[in-house]
Amino acid sequence: MSATSYFTESGIAQLNQFALITASGADAINFLHSQLTNDIKSLAENHGCLAGFCTPKGRLLATMLLWKINDTITIEVPRELQENLQKRLQMYVMRAKLKLDHITDAHAVLGIFGEATAAKLARWFPELPTSPYVLASTPDGTLLRLPDVAGVARYQCIVAKALAAQIEQAATQLSAVHLANEQNTQHTIKPLLPESSWTLSEIHAGIPHVTAATQEKFVPQMINFELIGGVNFKKGCYPGQEIVARTHYLGKQKRRTVLAQIPSAAVRSGMEVFACTDLEQPCGMVVNAAPNAAGGSDCLIEIKTSFLSDTVVQLGSGEICRWLPMPYALPADAQQTS
Repeated sequence: MSATSYFTESGIAQLNQFALITASGADAINFLHSQLTNDIKSLAENHGCLAGFCTPKGRLLATMLLWKINDTITIEVPRELQENLQKRLQMYVMRAKLKLDHITDAHAVLGIFGEATAAKLARWFPELPTSPYVLASTPDGTLLRLPDVAGVARYQCIVAKALAAQIEQAATQLSAVHLANEQNTQHTIKPLLPESSWTLSEIHAGIPHVTAATQEKFVPQMINFELIGGVNFKKGCYPGQEIVARTHYLGKQKRRTVLAQIPSAAVRSGMEVFACTDLEQPCGMVVNAAPNAAGGSDCLIEIKTSFLSDTVVQLGSGEICRWLPMPYALPADAQQTS
């Protein structure tokens, strides 16, 4: 089953999996620039980016989506990581003129699939952002464009909770509509989609999320983070920068993250995978997983690249991993076979 067949619907999903932190104050941008893997100083107004927060050993404690509006940076992270991440960042604030606020309780994060669905939000967002990581900011909230998946446009809408119900109601007006994408494939628009639809779309976009089960398991390159714009190698120092840079400039990357399908609906982040020839020593780990339309799971799996060519890889319980094409090019030393 192709990736396209999973995205034949457009609509809206409530994304309760995420938490929001704002960083504001005269030193907010400089502070985050000194802590994260990306170049926050160069982040343009009304733009977003991916970034990571590492240990001094270069292992990721969190991956995040962040965006800039009026010199305030909003950080979106998995809800399960918010409290510890915010406490850890606060430890480094010291005398910096900076305030970190947890704003999740007052806001709703909505995942929007399809331009036709997003167009129904014109009352609040008259102009749709047309490029990934560009956002529309209005007094009502934020609409952020993210990378498309299988020809379906994706957005996140961040608004006050009181407004979220109105936006969801607007989306229900599309329940009987059909539209064609660029390849003339019919997309059925449904008003409310399960939250797992968004997780599945992130997996097929090749965008990894560190979870509580995978904290400190990966340096950024292991999960392709530099390939999707989450690492800037020309910026100044940040925790773990020396190791991340050394891996980039001096070493051949021996581990990568690839897309896989597994015939089990019980796959979870942090599960180990094994070569069929060695069931004692794991050769990789599930980064993220979500149920697919075939009754199994689609996953991002971090794995030694030497096991991608002709080795059967499986879960400890025996289910075989079938590699799927990635949505972006991997280096030549990370070739996949079906």
